[in-house]
Amino acid sequence: MMAAPSSSATTPADETETVNPDTELSEGNADVATLKRKREEDTPSDDAPVPASSVNPLWKTSLCSFFRRTNGLCSHGSECKFAHGEEELRPRPDNTWDPTSERAKREKADNEDREREKEDKGVLMMTEMVDEEEGDAGLSKCLVHLPQKWGSDQLRNFLNDQGTVYKSAKKKKGMMVGFVTFGDREQLETGVKGLDGKSIGNKNIKIADVIPRPFEKKGRQENIVLPKVQQDGEQSGDEDKGSNAGIRSVRDVVTPLAHLSYAEQLEEKKKSLLHMLKKLTRSARKACPSGVVLPDWILKSRERGGLPCNLEGILESPLIDGYRNKCEFSVGYSLNGQPTVGFMLGNYREGVTAVEEPNNCPNVSTIASKYAALFQRFLQCSELPLWNRFNNTGFWRQLTVREGRRSAEMADSHHTENNIGEVMLIIQVCSAGHEDSVVNGEFERLAKALVTGAAESSPCLPLTCLVVQDHQGISNVAPADAPLRSLPITLSNNPPPPLEASANDDKTRIHDYIGNHKFSISPTAFFQVNTLAAEKLYSLAGDWADLDSDTLLFDVCCGTGTIGITLAHRVGMVIGIEMNASAVLDAQRNAEINGIANCKFVCGKAEDVMGSLLKDYLQSLPQNTAFVSTKCEEEVDNIDSCEKEKTGIDEKQDTENGSNNLAGESQHKSSLPEIEDHKMEDQPQNTCISNKERTSPLQFKKVVAIVDPPRAGLHPTVIKTLRAHSHLRKLVYISCNPESLVANAIELCSPSPENGEKGKKDNRGWRNMSSAGLARHRVKSMPKSEPFRPVKAMAVDLFPHTPHCELVMLLERHHLGT
Repeated sequence: MMAAPSSSATTPADETETVNPDTELSEGNADVATLKRKREEDTPSDDAPVPASSVNPLWKTSLCSFFRRTNGLCSHGSECKFAHGEEELRPRPDNTWDPTSERAKREKADNEDREREKEDKGVLMMTEMVDEEEGDAGLSKCLVHLPQKWGSDQLRNFLNDQGTVYKSAKKKKGMMVGFVTFGDREQLETGVKGLDGKSIGNKNIKIADVIPRPFEKKGRQENIVLPKVQQDGEQSGDEDKGSNAGIRSVRDVVTPLAHLSYAEQLEEKKKSLLHMLKKLTRSARKACPSGVVLPDWILKSRERGGLPCNLEGILESPLIDGYRNKCEFSVGYSLNGQPTVGFMLGNYREGVTAVEEPNNCPNVSTIASKYAALFQRFLQCSELPLWNRFNNTGFWRQLTVREGRRSAEMADSHHTENNIGEVMLIIQVCSAGHEDSVVNGEFERLAKALVTGAAESSPCLPLTCLVVQDHQGISNVAPADAPLRSLPITLSNNPPPPLEASANDDKTRIHDYIGNHKFSISPTAFFQVNTLAAEKLYSLAGDWADLDSDTLLFDVCCGTGTIGITLAHRVGMVIGIEMNASAVLDAQRNAEINGIANCKFVCGKAEDVMGSLLKDYLQSLPQNTAFVSTKCEEEVDNIDSCEKEKTGIDEKQDTENGSNNLAGESQHKSSLPEIEDHKMEDQPQNTCISNKERTSPLQFKKVVAIVDPPRAGLHPTVIKTLRAHSHLRKLVYISCNPESLVANAIELCSPSPENGEKGKKDNRGWRNMSSAGLARHRVKSMPKSEPFRPVKAMAVDLFPHTPHCELVMLLERHHLGT
């Protein structure tokens, strides 16, 4: 006779994260008859009294797995804590239902229908100026949900295949919309009837009206195209009434959590992080090579509800409103066709180019909003055109406002705006095709307008430097070497000095403080956008790293050296590694400003410089023969071509999507992977330690690394480098993108295969893999090395009112010799 299976064995796979094995209802289940019997037909109703044994809040909140498999047979008896039918099922404590139940499936389908209906009712906010050479705009239509990879040729081929007669068709690659102009009304009606609802892939084409919106400018008329998705029974035409109905406000786009209280925002972020961390456990389990025992942290994840480690909470931001010290405002046209400086109302790929003012965005400071209004007022009378994202033409592109706080001694705790002592304005333009004399004249008028406006504002706005960045690329994300030009700041009654050909270092910097440390910030330097919350972030990283005077700290992707400098007094030596040369110079300058003598900043790739640096500073440490081998170090530099190809594609997509940064998406510009490599032998090792002090290399007992990579995460070769050096026992990972943290942690924490494999160079499937899926495949080629294990994680809210936050995770390896 077979023994009755335990309740834990009958728990569905998707319930392992919600059912706690420590809360079993009865220890007498073993005495229940082992013969299977059908459950009584009379099941208790919702109003029936619940048995006394149902003290568990999860009682009857999940369907019994035996019930689902055998249609009603169960060996648990009447004490079974799982429901044996939809009528017995109860909601979970969080008011959700078992996802396998019919009710949950219906609710999911209804939600999807509502979201789809909401999307269909939305207005496509295209406000760029489009040349209407073909004639009457009333004969033009906009096709929505076209493949992004299509261009005009592919759109024309599609129309020809459908038998659609048209006059002209336009579409730009990377967008989901295209424009079709018909010859007459008969062609238009026939074409719309044949194209509306036509399926392409998994999406259906929507037909949008092209509504011309004329506005007065310099005595001529320009057409601002505003396609609007036409609903059944709705009259098409040029009426303005109700055309903006259903459009999300800029507040909803930029700060989608602003309608919630701050406590509710933190709870939403916590739920999202828990879901992401559970994904790490599942993916790491799949990535574990065959024949290799699962690590303990995976085996014990069930005790933590599927988490790889404990999430110890979220540290609140000291400042909730107006906390951003850097705001990048797009330049474009509003829905009413007016030149506007603010934020785009959606994604450009979806055909949204409308820009609205940032007045209602709670994360934008008052100073930044006022400067956006001053620049907007100037653009309304400028002779040079605004940048057109559809045609990639124009002059004015973007305004960036960077603010620097006063020191803690001079800070005003009651009026945070009074704490801003310095402001840098960066105007991004595209000077190609414009005469120098006209451009210089506009720059002089711009400088005068901003200086006058700042002086007339109440209270007076600080203005330290004004910089022009000349960028001719498609996206507003400019490369680090884009030309900079400093505009002189003078009073309105004084004649302006001649314009400078290039930005002078001393005149194009502002300063900010993290704790008691002062930092010099250049126009393109990375600096955390929430300074007060960054203090908490760096302090947490230092506490978890367990630093002392015998510690050698590697600050990987150090940027301008903020982490290493703030923690330098707690360690014996800091080595910052950064591949951006200008950022390294900023880091060296910041160390000198603060009198830090135990910091060294190296310009190069981490995988190229860490090996030699470890040899210099760790000669006296014992070697761990189990994991150190020359073969391991050699394999660090071997990356499959498919990995390089995938990384390049991801970097290109990040660049195209980074035109409107407000929630921390492109915070680490100074260390983007596509920047030119800097080899150690080609670049000077910028350091604040004199040669005399370095005559004899110092020796340290332990090595700790803190990594703060860009949103794309660490490069695969950096991950292999971190795993290859066995003396590195502790790693603190700071991530502004938890999804990339999950992918990197899979490679860092998964066991190495017994025999290393190589990926297939011609495997095109790598292009379409998720970051976690790609990481699982990279584990197969991981050289023999000891993996890390997740110890604990904590979030720091640097971005209130948005879904984003920084996630800190501590990774460790066992001590040497264990």
